[in-house]
Amino acid sequence: MQSIDVRLSDLAEKFGCELIGENICVAGVASLSSAAHSDLVFLNNEKFIDQLIHSKAKAVIAKSNEKLPLDRSYLICRDPVLLFALIADYFNPRPLSQASIHPTAVIASDAVIAPDVEVGPHVTIETGVILSSGVQIKAGCFIGANSVIGANSILMPRVVVYSDSMVGERCVIHSGCVIGSDGFGNAWARDHWVRIPQLGRAIIENDVEIGANTTIDRGALDDTVIGSGARLDNLIQIAHNVKIGSNTAIAACTGIAGSAEIGANCLIGGGALIAGHLKIADKVTILAGSAVPSSLSEAGVYASGVPVVPHGTWLKNMVHFRKLDELAKKVKHIEKMQVAQQTTQGESSDTN
Repeated sequence: MQSIDVRLSDLAEKFGCELIGENICVAGVASLSSAAHSDLVFLNNEKFIDQLIHSKAKAVIAKSNEKLPLDRSYLICRDPVLLFALIADYFNPRPLSQASIHPTAVIASDAVIAPDVEVGPHVTIETGVILSSGVQIKAGCFIGANSVIGANSILMPRVVVYSDSMVGERCVIHSGCVIGSDGFGNAWARDHWVRIPQLGRAIIENDVEIGANTTIDRGALDDTVIGSGARLDNLIQIAHNVKIGSNTAIAACTGIAGSAEIGANCLIGGGALIAGHLKIADKVTILAGSAVPSSLSEAGVYASGVPVVPHGTWLKNMVHFRKLDELAKKVKHIEKMQVAQQTTQGESSDTN
């Protein structure tokens, strides 16, 4: 975190927003409830005005200062959340490489490591690995043979990168993540399973962030590819040969089966289940807990499942659900009877 205070006018100039009010200094960012006098906060919804009134913060990011307290200073912009993110990153940049190799690291003699790379304690780097400029490999990581890590990427403690994997530039991969493990490929031989070798790679393009304990399988024959700018939350399973488009964001506990193709700029809520061998178009939003059994060819918002209800109501609904097929047959029978009755009445009228 920066150790000096910054004037609001400097932030306004740097990030292209308008300053209204006193040109005070701020030392960092915070929430409305926890902010001190020297913190910068943001307001993106009028329903939080009361929290702002009671907040200690004297500097606020907002779309407009209309209806807001007059005793504050404001940075006015079109998107307060985005500006807050940019300023928060300004005050809290990721640490730079320490350009050092810990003596406990085990590194193959033919690995190519840029001079300014940081390699932490108990790291293992196998033969043929390439670590580009500014890379940080934190404690306990494993980098398999012939893998490539692009410039300024960070692998947090205990990340595992299997052989022949590729990680692009400026990526952040959090603890426990596994990249390039074997996909779930097996053939049934009448009385036992036979392993299908997984011969593809796992490719992570530039500017991707991957959450803790997420797993990304290598391809069976072709590659598994995570597009540039993608954001993957914790505890996501991505199977072999999956393709994820650029800037797609996927929330925790989502499972994506083999060979699914997800477009660019998609939003996938937590706990979604996506079947294999389907295609999802660009700019699709899938709400949390949804199951996707088939392709989605048009942009839009999609959902499935039953919202939570009181247990007693759910039990009553399940009784009706178990009789749904029987009820459907009864409805069809009634419709046929009505059609037959209308036909008979029509014929009778014609005769008369």
